[in-house]
Order: sequence, then structure tokens, then C-alpha cells
Amino acid sequence: MQPHPTRLAVSVSKLPTRVQLKRWRDVSPFHCGRGVTSTALRHRWSAAALAAAATAATAARSRVHRRAGAAMGALRDATSEVDVVVIGSGIGGLCAGSVLAKYGKRVLVCEAHGTAGGAAHGFRCKLPKAGGEFFFDTGPSFFSGLSDPDGGRINPLKAVFDLLEVELPCHQYRSFGLCLPEGDFTHTPNFGSEILAPVSGKAAKREWDGLLQAMKPLAALVEALPVPALRSDLGALLTAGRFLPRFAMAGPWGAAQLTDPFAETVKRAGLTDPFARRWLDLLCFCLSGLPSDGTVTAEMAMMFGEFYKPSAIMDYPVGGVKSLVEVLVKGLEKYGGELRLRSPVKEILVEEGRAVGVRTAKGDIRAATVICNVSAWDMAKLLPPETADSRWCQDRAQMPPTKSFMHLHVGFDATGLDLGKLQPHYICLKDWQRGVEAEENAVLISIPSVEDSSLAPEGCGVLHAYTPATESWDRWKNLDRRSEEYKVLKEQRAEYLWKQLERPIPDIRQRSKVHLIGTPLTHQRFLHRHQGTYGPRIKAGQAEFPGAATPLPGLLLCGDSCFPGIGVPAVAGSGLLAAHAGLDTLPAQLKELERLFK
Repeated sequence: MQPHPTRLAVSVSKLPTRVQLKRWRDVSPFHCGRGVTSTALRHRWSAAALAAAATAATAARSRVHRRAGAAMGALRDATSEVDVVVIGSGIGGLCAGSVLAKYGKRVLVCEAHGTAGGAAHGFRCKLPKAGGEFFFDTGPSFFSGLSDPDGGRINPLKAVFDLLEVELPCHQYRSFGLCLPEGDFTHTPNFGSEILAPVSGKAAKREWDGLLQAMKPLAALVEALPVPALRSDLGALLTAGRFLPRFAMAGPWGAAQLTDPFAETVKRAGLTDPFARRWLDLLCFCLSGLPSDGTVTAEMAMMFGEFYKPSAIMDYPVGGVKSLVEVLVKGLEKYGGELRLRSPVKEILVEEGRAVGVRTAKGDIRAATVICNVSAWDMAKLLPPETADSRWCQDRAQMPPTKSFMHLHVGFDATGLDLGKLQPHYICLKDWQRGVEAEENAVLISIPSVEDSSLAPEGCGVLHAYTPATESWDRWKNLDRRSEEYKVLKEQRAEYLWKQLERPIPDIRQRSKVHLIGTPLTHQRFLHRHQGTYGPRIKAGQAEFPGAATPLPGLLLCGDSCFPGIGVPAVAGSGLLAAHAGLDTLPAQLKELERLFK
């Protein structure tokens, strides 16, 4: 009954097509260490790069892109069991595999566990005395843009659903809770008038309105090029070309702003109020794992549209987040792809300098293309020593990791509790002075049974509280999961989560019927994650995530260790970019664009 965790993710990402890896040794004096530093790598979500991607694919980067094209284009020359084998059924892997299946490839997705979805699946806990089962989400539960008919233009996950011609039914809601040092609030699109003005005054509200106005043209820029049109090779001339006139109208200055850290955009807009600036730091941290000085403006440009337009709504999948994964698997199988559970990959097969398949406990699987949906640190363990020791592989493995998580899943008695007064989500923070990245400070709470009563027995509810990647690995790394010391530390480190849960539900401990605690060791064990990390700590404006292509022919990457980075929208986008990494997918992509954007 251990949870398989990750964290909150909001569908606010937008993808450029630039693929460039700056060497970690060239940007950090701490390249030999494992600690988190402020000089880490970071992608730039640049709309200008979108417009220039096709021509930039020549010259210095053409060699890498040719190899990516060869990875997908050699299908007719290779004798393979399948065309594409995907390692890992996380959202990135499922998106890549299902889209390629739609494009006519023979796809096999290998998953080590008995359930698909990676960090984004769900699990059940049977409790006969409670009258049934509790269904818990393992990680992400905060979504937007999934039920918007036009959401596929800007939301990578919705774009994949549209490409696959599948639908995800969602509950919709408009508000979530804030438990802050200034008090408890209900967040709606009217944040400026309902929260900021009462806390900081009318002048702060005017500054906030100025920021909203400044973000509108930036959001329009991000929307100009639909997600399904994006590529990182010369094919972008054809897929993105029809949309470039809308983009070009904004001029180069607006596009350049999208690559800036969001803190600089906020400063230019004239927002100085301390409470508003702190709120934006917290919001950025929840979305990207970094405060506003490390979060790229393009990400926040889309978030502002999805959070603060008058018609803004949030989405929660009917039946829980497991339903989201089930829809992706349905799309994979709809077009002839296969998901193989309980099939951990032991090794990526490399012959004559090329990836040619994978080795599992049940035998080898030959494939023209291998798509790796595991972390940069864990990928190195799958490669032969001579490849794992190569410069490019070591560069990726030396990216600094973010911290890990504490999780608390609770099935509770809801008798006498007015669920209508609870919010589906809460963002809690104890002390602004300690900073949003401090341990035992920020907590995120999801109470999905507020929207979906099917997740718990009658008269009960479920919730998931977690620290957003602020838990240190060092505290846990030498512990035995079966030891008494580990059990004691779990309870101690979960205490802060219980205290924050008492803000929306004061008697939650007395109501609890079952609770499960997840730690960094839980992440490491169930997600095969190096140090239980959330992903690479890559800071906007300093460097970039590597792209899908690798110097090893036949090997492509997706997931949170490559562009565009961390979070559900980003990993879905990485899956799309991996699927579009070879020119042989271009005709199918153009056909789909014609269908989607007539």
C-alpha cells in the first residue's frame, strides 16, 4: 500500500523547438558535486527559438539532428521486433509511444511496475471496516486546460489527447484554498480584488492589474504556435510555417521577454508589493520547482491565462488521476501499440555505436529506436560502461538534482464534515521569511473527494498532502526501510504535514481511518529515481535542458531530465518532441495538423 509519489503540476507549459545542451562544466564551478546550486542548467522556453528552429537546425547542431532523424528514419533498413521501444510508462513515455503508434509505428512500452503511469498513477487501499476502498493519487492532481476545446493549442497533454482522438472526462472547479501567514483565503481569478487588496491595499491591486495587462501579449505570443506543430529539426519549416505570421506580429522584443526569468518580467511591470511578490514566488515554486527568479516567463505567461482570465477553470479527471493514464494507454493500444507491465529494462543494447534495443529479464527486444523515459542519472545505469562514461552522458548525470518529498495519504471519516466548504486543493505556507524552498514550510494539499465522491467509501474522503520537493535526501540515504529508525523518522517528518492539514480540517487526526507516509526512499524505490529527486534543478537564464536527441544513434530521450523539464505539461511536451524527432514522422504530423487546424 505504499504510494508512488510525485508532485503538483498545472498544465501551463508551452514548448519551443530549440534543442541545445550547454556543458554543465562550462556553467557551474560545482560540476563535480551533487548539491543543489544556483548555477544549474535551465531551459529557455523561447518563442523566438520556435520561429528560428528550422534554420538553426543546420550548421553546428545539424549533426545531432541528423542522428535523431536516423534514429527514426532507419526503420526500413533495420530488422527489428518493433520499430520503437519505450523505457518507462510515465506520462512522457506514454505520450511519445502513443503518438508514434498513431503515426503508424510498431511501438512497445516497457514498464517495471504492475501499473502504468510512473509518478502519475493511483493506488487503492482496501479497508473493509470503512465499507470499501480508498483510491489515492500518487502525485500530480492539479490540472487545467484539459477540458478546454482549444486547449490543445497550448497544453501539451491536451494536444496529445487531441492527436490520439481520445477524451478525458473531468470535473471542473474555479477555486482553491490558500493558508498563508496573512490568513486563510479562497483563490479565484479575482485574486487582486479578493485577496491582494484586503491584505496590501488598493495600490498593490493596481500594480497587480498592471502585471495582468503586461502578461496578455506574452500569453498571445505563446499561443501563436500550436503545440502539435513543434519540432526540433528542419521539418519545423513545414509544420510551424503556417502559424508564423501570427507570431511575427509581436516583434522580436516580445519574443525575447519569454526567455527571461519571471522575476525580471514582474519587475518591468512595476509590481513591488511584498505580499504579491511572495505569492508569485510560491506559485512559481509549486509549478516549476524554483522561485520566480528561476522560472521562465513563458511558463508563467500561460499560467496567468489559465488562472486569472475571468472564465478560468481547473480540471480533475473523473475517477482520479489513474483515469488520465488509462486514457493514454487506451490511445496507445487504439493504434496497435503495446504496454508490457512488470518488464523492467536491465540494459540498453548498443552495437557498433548504435542503440538497437533493450534487454529485459524475459529476453531482448530489438528496435530501430529506443526512447528512454527515465531520469538522466538512472539512464546511465542502463548503458554499457563505454557509453555511460562518455562525455555527453556524464554531463547529463552531473546536472544538480532538486530535493525530494514527504507524502501523507489519508482516508478519513467525513461524517458531519461539510465537504461543500472544503476546497479541492490548498497551498499552505508557514513563514515567508524562511523562503518558499525551506524545509517544513510549504505544503500542498489535494482533497479530490471534494469533487469526486467515488474515490472513497460512502461518508468518507481521501486526501494527499506533500512537501513540494523540499525534503533532503541526506537525512534518509543511509536508512534501512525495514528498520525501526526509519519508521520513527517517517512519523516525525510527517508531523508537519499533519499540522498543515489541521488548517482546513482541524480534527483530521481523529477522523483518519488509514494513513500512509511516503519518503524520499519511497520515491527512489517505486519510481527508480536517483536520490528520490523531483528532477534536475535548472534555473532560467543560466543554461538549458538537453533535448530529445542524443549523440548515440538510435537513442532518444523524454521525461523531466530533458527539454522542456519538470511537471506534467513539460513531460507530455517532451514526449511529443521525441515523437517528432525524426523526419520520417513529418508526413503523419502534417496530416494531423491539417485535421486539427483546418
